[in-house]
Amino acid sequence: MAARSAPSCHLRLEWVYGYRGHQCRNNLYYTAAKEIVYFVAGVGVVYSPREHRQKFYRGHSDDIISLALHPERVLVATGQVGKEPYICVWDSYTVQTVSVLKDVHTHGIACLAFDLDGQRLVSVGLDSKNAVCVWDWKRGRMLSMAPGHTDRIFDISWDLYQPNKLVSCGVKHIKFWSLCGNALTPKRGVFGKTGDLQTILCLACARDELTYSGALNGDIYVWKGINLIRTIQGAHTAGIFSMNACEEGFATGGRDGCIRLWDLTFKPITVIDLRETDQGYKGLSVRSVCWRGDHILVGTQDSEIFEIVVHERNKPFLIMQGHCEGELWALAVHPTKPLAVTGSDDRSVRIWSLVDHALIARCNMEEPIRCAAVNVDGIHLALGMKDGSFTVLRVRDMTEVVHIKDRKEAIHELKYSPDGTYLAVGCNDSSVDIYGVAQRYKKVGECAGSLSFITHLDWSSDSRYLQTNDGSGRRLLYRMPGGKEVTSKEEIKAVHWASWTCVSGLEVNGIWPKYSDTNDINSVDGNYVGQVLVTADDYGVVKLFRYPCLRKGAKFRKYIGHSAHVTNVRWSHDYQWVISIGGADHSIFQWKFIPERKLKDALHIAPQESLAESNSDESDSDLSDVPELDSEIEQETQLTYHRQVYKEDLPQLKEQCKEKQKSATSKRREHAPGNSIRLHFIHGYRGYDCRSNLFYTQIGEIVYHVAAVGVIYNRQQNTQRFYLGHDDDILCLAIHPLKDFVATGQVGRDPSIHVWDTETVKPLSILKGYHQYGVCAVDFSADGKRLASVGIDDSHTIVLWDWKKGEKLSVARGSKDKIFVVKMNPYVPDKLITAGIKHMKFWRRAGGGLIGRKGYIGTLGKNDTMMCAVYGWTEEMAFSGTSTGDVCIWRDIFLVKTVKAHDGPVFSMHALEKGFVTGGKDGVVALWDDSFERCLKTYAIKRADLAPGSKGLLLEDNPSIRAISLGHGHILVGTKNGEILEVDKSGPITLLVQGHMEGEVWGLATHPYLPICATVSDDKTLRIWDLSPSHCMLAVRKLKKGGRCCCFSPDGKALAVGLNDGSFLMANADTLEDLVSFHHRKDIISDIQFSPGSGKYLAVASHDNFIDIYNVVSSKRVGICKGATSYITHIDWDTRGKLLQVNTGAKEQLFFEAPRGKKQTIPSVEVEKISWASWTSVLGLCCEGIWPIIGEVTDVTASCLTSDKMVLATGDDLGFVKLFRYPAKGKFAKFKKYVAHSTHVTNVRWTYDDSMLVTLGGADMSLMVWTNEMESYREKKSCDSEESDIDSEEDGGYDSDVTRENEISYTIRALSTNIRPMLGVKPHLQQKEPSVDERPPVSRAPPQPEKLQSNNVGKKKRPIEDLVLELAFGYRGRDCRNNVHYLNDGDDIIYHTASVGILHNVATGTQSFYQEHNDDILCLTVNQHPKFINIVATGQVGDSADMSATAPSVHIWDAVNKQTLSILRCSHSKGVCSVSFSATGKLLLSVGLDPEHTITIWRWQEGARIACRAGHNQRIFVAEFRPDSDTQFVSVGIKHVKFWTLAGRALLSKKGLLSTLEDARMQTMLAVAFGTISGDVCVWKDHILCRVVARAHNGPVFAMYTTLRDGLIVTGGKERPSKEGGAVKLWDQELRRCRAFRLETGQVTDCVRSVCRGKGKILVGTKNAEIIEVGEKNAACNILVNGHVDGPIWGLATHPSRDFFLSAAEDGTVRLWDIADKKMLNKVNLGHAARTVCYSPEGDMVAIGMKNGEFIILLVSSLKIWGKKRDRRCAIHDIRFSPDSRYLAVGSSENSVDFYDLTLGPTLNRISYCKDIPSFVIQMDFSADSRHLQVSSGCYKRHVYEVPSGKHLVDHAAIDRITWATWTSIMGDEVMGIWSRHAEKADVTCACVSHSGISLVTGDDFGMVKLYDFPCPEKFAKHKRFLGHSPHVTNIRFTSGDRHVVSAGGDDCSLFVWKCVHMPH
Repeated sequence: MAARSAPSCHLRLEWVYGYRGHQCRNNLYYTAAKEIVYFVAGVGVVYSPREHRQKFYRGHSDDIISLALHPERVLVATGQVGKEPYICVWDSYTVQTVSVLKDVHTHGIACLAFDLDGQRLVSVGLDSKNAVCVWDWKRGRMLSMAPGHTDRIFDISWDLYQPNKLVSCGVKHIKFWSLCGNALTPKRGVFGKTGDLQTILCLACARDELTYSGALNGDIYVWKGINLIRTIQGAHTAGIFSMNACEEGFATGGRDGCIRLWDLTFKPITVIDLRETDQGYKGLSVRSVCWRGDHILVGTQDSEIFEIVVHERNKPFLIMQGHCEGELWALAVHPTKPLAVTGSDDRSVRIWSLVDHALIARCNMEEPIRCAAVNVDGIHLALGMKDGSFTVLRVRDMTEVVHIKDRKEAIHELKYSPDGTYLAVGCNDSSVDIYGVAQRYKKVGECAGSLSFITHLDWSSDSRYLQTNDGSGRRLLYRMPGGKEVTSKEEIKAVHWASWTCVSGLEVNGIWPKYSDTNDINSVDGNYVGQVLVTADDYGVVKLFRYPCLRKGAKFRKYIGHSAHVTNVRWSHDYQWVISIGGADHSIFQWKFIPERKLKDALHIAPQESLAESNSDESDSDLSDVPELDSEIEQETQLTYHRQVYKEDLPQLKEQCKEKQKSATSKRREHAPGNSIRLHFIHGYRGYDCRSNLFYTQIGEIVYHVAAVGVIYNRQQNTQRFYLGHDDDILCLAIHPLKDFVATGQVGRDPSIHVWDTETVKPLSILKGYHQYGVCAVDFSADGKRLASVGIDDSHTIVLWDWKKGEKLSVARGSKDKIFVVKMNPYVPDKLITAGIKHMKFWRRAGGGLIGRKGYIGTLGKNDTMMCAVYGWTEEMAFSGTSTGDVCIWRDIFLVKTVKAHDGPVFSMHALEKGFVTGGKDGVVALWDDSFERCLKTYAIKRADLAPGSKGLLLEDNPSIRAISLGHGHILVGTKNGEILEVDKSGPITLLVQGHMEGEVWGLATHPYLPICATVSDDKTLRIWDLSPSHCMLAVRKLKKGGRCCCFSPDGKALAVGLNDGSFLMANADTLEDLVSFHHRKDIISDIQFSPGSGKYLAVASHDNFIDIYNVVSSKRVGICKGATSYITHIDWDTRGKLLQVNTGAKEQLFFEAPRGKKQTIPSVEVEKISWASWTSVLGLCCEGIWPIIGEVTDVTASCLTSDKMVLATGDDLGFVKLFRYPAKGKFAKFKKYVAHSTHVTNVRWTYDDSMLVTLGGADMSLMVWTNEMESYREKKSCDSEESDIDSEEDGGYDSDVTRENEISYTIRALSTNIRPMLGVKPHLQQKEPSVDERPPVSRAPPQPEKLQSNNVGKKKRPIEDLVLELAFGYRGRDCRNNVHYLNDGDDIIYHTASVGILHNVATGTQSFYQEHNDDILCLTVNQHPKFINIVATGQVGDSADMSATAPSVHIWDAVNKQTLSILRCSHSKGVCSVSFSATGKLLLSVGLDPEHTITIWRWQEGARIACRAGHNQRIFVAEFRPDSDTQFVSVGIKHVKFWTLAGRALLSKKGLLSTLEDARMQTMLAVAFGTISGDVCVWKDHILCRVVARAHNGPVFAMYTTLRDGLIVTGGKERPSKEGGAVKLWDQELRRCRAFRLETGQVTDCVRSVCRGKGKILVGTKNAEIIEVGEKNAACNILVNGHVDGPIWGLATHPSRDFFLSAAEDGTVRLWDIADKKMLNKVNLGHAARTVCYSPEGDMVAIGMKNGEFIILLVSSLKIWGKKRDRRCAIHDIRFSPDSRYLAVGSSENSVDFYDLTLGPTLNRISYCKDIPSFVIQMDFSADSRHLQVSSGCYKRHVYEVPSGKHLVDHAAIDRITWATWTSIMGDEVMGIWSRHAEKADVTCACVSHSGISLVTGDDFGMVKLYDFPCPEKFAKHKRFLGHSPHVTNIRFTSGDRHVVSAGGDDCSLFVWKCVHMPH
């Protein structure tokens, strides 16, 4: 049947009518070649007006909605919509893809823009966050991403005059972005008073930070920086949609249909009103404008493109038109001329000339048009309307003939009969009406058989029948003209149809896919002449089928271009063209039909490039003309590599199980055993499902893989070395062109590719993150820099890597069928081929994507499955081997010829200097000349040719060959049977390595006194292996069935083997000949064991749940053990041969007596006492500890005990081999674990002398031999991981400081909540009470008194316009470490507090600040490399990792000029707790506070993230690079030390090993170079602990510092100062000797958090917020920085006349600070937390209020207590002296204010108090005359009381007349404006009005200090804000003379002093 193959004709897109003007802007440009580029539907169009020719770019798979032109104007970037939208950068000249950018945006790409030099591209997504993304488009790499805005963004542009700046605009916003590092940071444009906040539609950037933008109301807004400076009003009368900048100025276009030209300073030049021109019409709206020289291009909303020449501006030239709004459904072709007619919902009908590609007539109707038809004579044109009417026009002049309305619903289809007498009209109300043409369209008939709307109609050739399709998919026939339904099958068959446009019917069955009942095909049209059918569907696809096509699922060719629905498709009258129309895209596509093509024509219509394959021969039907798949290939395609549990899932599973198992860990658990094992030799090679995975290395060793191990085999010494970096099956292997590096890909949920060195067997790079389930093919490029890989996910993703950097360069979907091989072009690094099932594809790289073209087979061959491929001697030539034994020769993408090479599939192929070598299933190796003309030589792999030096035996002749490699005078061959052979050129064959064939391997036995073992497998062989150094297979025997178990007799002479059919046999152990066999059971024999001693009995266990006991001598069954409820898994004899221990599948442990088999019950206590001859059991108390914590998902399958009964080895389902100390009692014992097998380990056995352990892998068919290394033998060699599934609680130790730090939770500013427990309604939300006496407008009352007494601040009051941070008293030592460093040779120190980095000059005490962080800094480090002098990195806390401005980030900055060099936004949610620079200074390491404690490595200068990996499940305190390395670093934390290596983009870690030292417990490590919580210091070499310096400090060691200069080490810890010890010690390099320094701080214990060494000085930061400099020689201490130890600092008071201030805090101290001298003058320890402090008006007394309700009055001069009193039980919140010094007011949280009269002396008796305050007191202020007191309380109310009576004053008028001495209240109408809109949770906490009475500062819970004018009664007053504090500013005050503002921090325990900048006079 012909329908079986796709038609051999072809369509070529010739013209597209239309332009996308709706919902898009700025999408029309001139290219450098003066062509015009725009887009329509899913096609990019390049139109040449000179030649009237179009070129098409068709790399998109859905609607294009955005376009940007590269500054050089040749390249174009377009973005599309869709679920996974991508951006294509393409060349407008060749219309070829240059780069594809994908995998970031969702929904669609709304805007695009190139930067000035065209290197970077910015894109905006249509997702909910409108993500903004910056790309390095050439490399396809995303540089940065950030959420754009909550609402739509309409335009984005790079600032062409400032680097790294962008501007975006959209709904009600404009944002100015700066790009630094990988961080995009926006600032919102400030509209201010200059213009209304409104939607901005377009923008253009100009010099001097100017930005011009077009607004929705037609104004142009001009911005300078981020501020709106002016508006040009009425530039247009409606929205400005487009703005285009060119050399001469700017062009704008708007909804009013005008184009305006402006000069460079935005002065108007001219205006062109398109509505007034000849072509214009009412409602014309401009969407896009482009101005170049004297030409202007204009795109309109209605899909027109105009070109205007400036001189003749009233004659615009129309160069493109199309339909506009609404859907386009109507299409008809003229019967005799090359014309097409279309009609649309835009109510227009248009006639197009297919020859001239132009619109020749247009007519507007009253109603939307849904269908059209032209009569046979071409005179009448009928149009069906949406309202149920139809109209007939004359084609000649478009005049109306008749208009008839018989129906209510839309007319969807109408057609004239072939003889021209009737018109059939199909309506949506299920009827077809027949009208007579000659009778002026009188209705002559009606067809009423349908039950659903009519979709298609066709007439028979004789006009006697009509067939219809309706919406339910039914096809009906009617006799004409009456409309009677025809049902007889014979009559139907005889009809000849004039046209075929129906979608259902026998002739078009094939257009529907198999097994589908969809109705998504909208239109078809049959071409009887060319026997082809064209269809249009809902997915934007036009397809060609053969006609007729009767069987469902026929083959087709497909063409894409339309976006969504293609609504109609028709052949032109002479079948030259196909016309298709798009519903939503309003476009008309004209395709040229190219009939049966010859191959030579094919060369110039090479398959179009496209990411979605445009002309694939895909279909759903099976190809009947392709032979059946070869059995081996079929087997292989059915393999799935899915795992129930991937290794990656283990940490999570463990965590989940830990929750359940918390109780089990109470017992003290045994250590892991002392011995360890080392992999020694593997018998096996993975050939059964892999190809070309066997190579010679540089030095002639052989590299291949088996299970999860990369093996390097030395054939001279017969030894192996192993790469053990993988943790699951390796599926592929490729060798670097220099033959020294190897790449291997593995199975996994996120599978990795390792590139490793065959000499050192160390990983160089690990690539992951882009494949799923596994990697099945890899290949290096010829220069060795790149690597290509293919995954086994559903779309077989192909990834191209720069493997050294670990970067993904490009990625693409490969094929839906399996790909077997990928090969990189040796001549062009950007090209590659993939081959697989029915698949040969040629790819080239385009930026971040790959573009694939299918191999074109033509008539030469069939679409065959390719098994291997190589490139030939030029870049065009490629060769592939097929599954039928042919070799295909390709030039470019065309098949040139095929050569028969093998019987059966060609599995392997290798290119040589002068020819090729191939290997196939037929077991033949063939050498060919360089053009595959002739075969030079063949080698058959036969047993007869085996050379004497072979390490084993060939199982069969001509095994299937899976890998070939040449080198060193030999041909290396790998076979499907797991053999590796070396073929000498002269013929002899040496077998080097072999393993079992396909099928699981279970049976394993070791010989009782020789180093040999036996295995038996499902591959039906029994094999004997030599374990001594000769490592070979000694004997093999084929069995009639596969086997599962075997056992040597105690004398070693006999070998018993259990088979899968229930029989077993005993064979002679030397000759393997049968001695005797039995068949008593039906199911698998699962275990078989001789009794010990003489071996009298043989126990045989089966899956039938029985164990049979045989007498070996008499060969009779003597007993049966019954009673197991499930199949038997393991059996063991006791040493007397009397008792059997049995394990079953139901996890029962049973005991039977031999020989009768009687069941015994033995208490578990007794079981231990029995002496067992062997132990292979996995159940029972003795081995309870071997079951892992995730026991639900994995089983322990095997175990074996050494003969000294010390060590138990186990194998499990996850491929782990583990060693436990025996007996392993108690759950979750500690163990050592080894990964080499991939999935389940089926058996483990020790050899007779325990010198080796032999393990079997089930699915990996490999036999691994491990040597046992006893404790004594292991002199300090590297030892293995000691692990356990649960950390026990007793390890580690405890310290309060460490615990506190571990449990701290960091709040971020944006989420901070009230620090005070406020209740009630916020002030700005309260209803205002109407005041009683509203004053008359003209008042005779006296003028209002001043609100505030101004304290003579000079004659003229000058408002304060700015605050500048001058001093910060504080240092974050309480929970950070290593955060104080010397800079500039010890002149300066750098540290941090709150969110500022501080550079502090040691000599002068002056400070400068880095203030770019927007939240608390948690860590700081200094770059030590001389190239990066003074470079500092700081990490901050943050919110979730969404890359927005509140995300955690690391800033890298210059400490001297405070310039930000890079900002790294990171995925560490919560915050960054440690940073460290590498030795070269180029890399930066950061550690997160997220639950996984992620570790990330950055190239900080580019902002590129190199690697990222979960660090540890508990808190990591410090991670530091080794001072001499860029790849090695160490992390330490809670019970953890890990040693890390950076390999490419992967981080590999090793746990620190403690096992070599007696009794070393894993402690909580706190510092690198390493201190522990108990005060010990551990010294490590590599990752092994070599020494512990016990009790280096008495408490935890928090900090260490070392330099490469002299190698001395400083340690700092927590310690009580004593004679010999101090908290800081200086050690020599080996940590043998030390010198201690005492810090003279007067504390009971010193706790050092940071140490650093400079020239002869040690810099120390303490937990008590001091920074101290200690001289190394004289041990003198100099305290440089002081701060409060614990916060919040609630109390703050400034001296009435001097620049002093007091602070009082939770740490129980009151401190006196001097601003001028920049230091702390004094501190008083009160012994209780202090809450408030106040100076008396003269400054001679100080009052302090305490948290416990007491208050104290001190005399300033002597610091003696003048008086103290405690009348309240809870905290005093504010305390005040009255201005006349007479009264003291004390406000407390007991809702009261107490008054004391100070003139009565220090007895301090309360004279009265204020009653009925509704909540706790916050602030108090006295009036200037000391007669009133205002109180703000916790319910957001302000109250005024009389002094001293305490009477509540309620008269508003009276209150308004009071003049206050001070104002610190946050309540009251005068300060209504300080409450912000965003304060739902957080509050304004404090305020203070300046002494001049005209400025006001506030502090709030977000940590902001704000400056307002006073008073500010309007809500949401304007202000300036100053960042620096952490959340919660607790208090704020002006100093005397308004010279400074002091603010106190809550969380950050810091005091900031801000300098006031006054306005000039």
